Amino acid sequence: MPRRPWLTLAAMLGWLGLTVQVYLVLLARWQEQASLIGGLINVFGYFTVLTNTLVATVLSYAAFGRECGAKRFFLSPSVSSAVAASIVLVALAYSVLLRHLWQPQGWQWLADELLHDVMPALYVLYWWFEVPKGHLRLWHLALWALYPAVYFAYALWRGSEIGVYPYPFIDVATLGYGQVMLNAFGVLAGFWVISLVLLGLDRWRGWRLRDIA
Repeated sequence: MPRRPWLTLAAMLGWLGLTVQVYLVLLARWQEQASLIGGLINVFGYFTVLTNTLVATVLSYAAFGRECGAKRFFLSPSVSSAVAASIVLVALAYSVLLRHLWQPQGWQWLADELLHDVMPALYVLYWWFEVPKGHLRLWHLALWALYPAVYFAYALWRGSEIGVYPYPFIDVATLGYGQVMLNAFGVLAGFWVISLVLLGLDRWRGWRLRDIA
């Protein structure tokens, strides 16, 4: 039985956005007679898709996942909060750096809205109302930063191998390593600010709940 109907809907929307995006990529690869495996590797080479996969996974475990080690891991406050910081980064970075670069239409517009706007908002609501508060510590933020840092290193390595970078602000071929590193540090600084805000909210809400109890 689902724990919360709205969590079930949120999880379904998360998987819908990912399914539509993967389908569109594979359809384009099929029409170009290109490798479908290569298409899967490409689509999951985006921080947006990886993070939305984590979001949908957490929401699915919260909505109807059976008790198991994986569920306890993903629903732990530190992991759920790390995913929150990452999906907020996705939403903000897209709005600030990428939204103006294209005008998606049709199904691509739907996938775009779900992955960059709807799911970040729903997940923040989940984090605020469902994730236990008062458990985060400053050292958690260093662990959280490993995810975007490792992704950045992977994106640069893969880009150097195939000559294609997932995002224009880390396109070494166009910008050079110096500008790309500055851009990366700027994004990482934004991630740290988001993480500090979540830590502050976690502590504040934890104190409030203890006072009420």
